[in-house]
Formats: sequence, C-alpha cells, structure tokens
Amino acid sequence: MKKKNRRNLSITLCLLAAFVLWTKAVSCIDVQEIGPRDLSVGFATVNGFIHKVIGVHMSLYTITDWLGLVPFCFILGFALLGFVQLVKRKSLLKVDYSIFVLGGFYILVMSSYLFFEMFVINYRPVLIEGYLEASYPSSTTMLVMCVMLTAKMQFSERIKNSAVRKNINGILIAFTIFMVAGRLISGVHWFTDIIGGVLLSAGLVMLYYFVVHLQGEKENKEIDR
Repeated sequence: MKKKNRRNLSITLCLLAAFVLWTKAVSCIDVQEIGPRDLSVGFATVNGFIHKVIGVHMSLYTITDWLGLVPFCFILGFALLGFVQLVKRKSLLKVDYSIFVLGGFYILVMSSYLFFEMFVINYRPVLIEGYLEASYPSSTTMLVMCVMLTAKMQFSERIKNSAVRKNINGILIAFTIFMVAGRLISGVHWFTDIIGGVLLSAGLVMLYYFVVHLQGEKENKEIDR
C-alpha cells in the first residue's frame, strides 16, 4: 500500500474512532434532564447554553428539511448512471468501479441512519408536530455531507472542463455548509448532534475515498507489470 493510501486509511480510522469516542462522551458526560419531557441529554451545560442562545427557527428547519431531498436526487442520478453503463456495456463487471463503491457507500450511510433510529442517543430539543424524534447524529448533516462530498469526488473525475468543474464543486461545498449550519441555527438539533454528524460523515467519506483510491493503486500495479 502506498504512503498516500496508508495516510488515507489512518485518517479514516481516526475519524471513525473520534465519532465512537464522541458518541460515548455524549452518552455519559454532564447528562441532565434538559430535553423535551425531561429527557436526559449529554453535555447538558454546553448544549443547553447554545440552544438558548440560538433559539428555534422553524422556518429554517422547514427550508433545510425540504432541501434535504436534494441529496436523494444525486443518489438517483448516480444510480441511473450505473444502470446506463450496465445497459451499454452489457456486463455488470464493466460498470465503473467507483459507481459500485458509491452504491455500497449509500447502503452504509442508510444503515448508519437506521441504526441510530433504533438505538437513540439523543432526542431533538423540540417536539416535531408533538412527537419526539431521534436527533443524534444529525441525519440531515450526515446525508448532505456524505452525498455531496462523494458527488464532488465523482464530478472531479468525470467533468473535464476545469471551469465547469470548479463552479459545480463550489456549489456543492456551499450547499453542504449552508445545510449543516442551517440545521444547527434552526435549533432542532443539539450542538453535539451536529458534531456527531460531521464526524461520522467525514469518516465515511474518507472510507469511500480510501477504497476507491486503493483500487486505483491496484490497477496501476497491474499496468506496471
């Protein structure tokens, strides 16, 4: 394994380990009943202070909730790309390797979301239509970061025009920042939920990046032979 890929693997493992440690910390440090219906929340002093300062902005929550559909359009788009390649090339093995990895990556992201829906760490600081909803890690943060950042990697390889590529990737980054900041400012997540979402997403995206480039390293070795 080349030095660059070893470094990528190290970063991936560090990010995922940081998420696990952060999750453990959220579960047991400064736990107080500050949530809706007196539910316990970790890092209560920090979370309570930030939530009080920010407040709740349901209009921003609604905007970011609807914009949360955008990543699904990208998922469908890349799924369509894979299907078109399958039809044209008449072999599943001839579909681009990065598309295969991307499909597996999407499954991993959705599995992570379902896991934390079943094993709830925190509930939202506000009731949504009278109901408690799982809040950790922020699912919108996770979805947007995972889909948009991997889309940026795909476009960086597929779009040859540098100006178009830079503009599209710039839009993707700006959209991601807006969505993550928007979820925090809307007040429907605890601060620690956003941090958890960022850490998990970064770890998963780096895992995707590592796997794709590891295959590229193998292909280069075969060519050298």
